[in-house]
Amino acid sequence: MSTAKVAITLDKETLKRLDRLVKSRRFENRSRAIQEAVSEKRERLDRNRLARECAKLDRTSEQALAEEGLSVEAGQWPEY
Repeated sequence: MSTAKVAITLDKETLKRLDRLVKSRRFENRSRAIQEAVSEKRERLDRNRLARECAKLDRTSEQALAEEGLSVEAGQWPEY
């Protein structure tokens, strides 16, 4: 994976807490801690988006679509 250098601004208290995490060896350095934080946030946003999209689905029509072909014998299915 290629990386790019960026500059960020943090409030002093956040930076102190970040440095404590690095000092206690929870992270190897500031950069790694921030990379992991951004990655976790991105994953959380993706999961929330999926949940919101799933909530929009009509359960009855989705169930009907899922069961649509179940009454047909497997031998009667068209070849692809």
